[in-house]
Amino acid sequence: MKIVVCIKQVPDTKGGVKFNPDGTLDRGAMLAIMNPDDKAGLEAALRLKDEYGAEVTVVTMGLPKAEEVLREAMAMGADNGILVTDRVLGGADTWATSTTIAGAIRNLEYDLIITGRQAIDGDTAQVGPQISEHLDIPVISYAQNIKIDGDSVVVERQYEDRYHVVKAKMPCLITALSELNEPRYMTPGGIFDAYQKEITVWGRADLKDVDDSNLGLKGSPTKIAKASDKVRKGAGEKVTLDPDESVSYIVDKLKVKHVI
Repeated sequence: MKIVVCIKQVPDTKGGVKFNPDGTLDRGAMLAIMNPDDKAGLEAALRLKDEYGAEVTVVTMGLPKAEEVLREAMAMGADNGILVTDRVLGGADTWATSTTIAGAIRNLEYDLIITGRQAIDGDTAQVGPQISEHLDIPVISYAQNIKIDGDSVVVERQYEDRYHVVKAKMPCLITALSELNEPRYMTPGGIFDAYQKEITVWGRADLKDVDDSNLGLKGSPTKIAKASDKVRKGAGEKVTLDPDESVSYIVDKLKVKHVI
């Protein structure tokens, strides 16, 4: 079995975010981590590898520094890493990103593609399903459990307070929830091996069956009207009351807000 896992290096939002003048994220100026949903998807792939002997290839699109997240994935147990990077790909929205990644994956053999449900820097949950559309393969989103049954994949798909059991023939794409599993840690030996391996670097010329009009900032139909750091909340209203007065005060506030 051959599994492709799409991962993304995202800003560590705990350290704050920075923007370019055009409203896009200044990724080169921020601390970065592997997107949590993607890490759960990687762990799912590695567990399938442990059980079935699969080959796991991780793919990411980003700046050259995104090589770090590929090394991390290989230190966890992935076999191969592919970095898709090119100036013409910068500023891509979900459409342009999914077009680019699909163009890269067309160069690979795969039975299963796993992506995270969504990235913490965009929260759109669009790229995974869009990749499946570009590649014309089935998609099962919001996976909370994954099993292999012959030439098919069986997925528990989260749905509000329950889950659906969905079965699809491979090749298929799955989007994983961060709650899918507890990702493993890198091992010292894994880190050493990861830095002995070569990262494959692809640019625009390596993308298959894509049009320039659908790439990068110019190929992105989504335009950013305004961008800002998170808004700081005010201190709020502070009062000092005895217990009985406090109860009345809180109840009155809840009535004003139509909570009760």
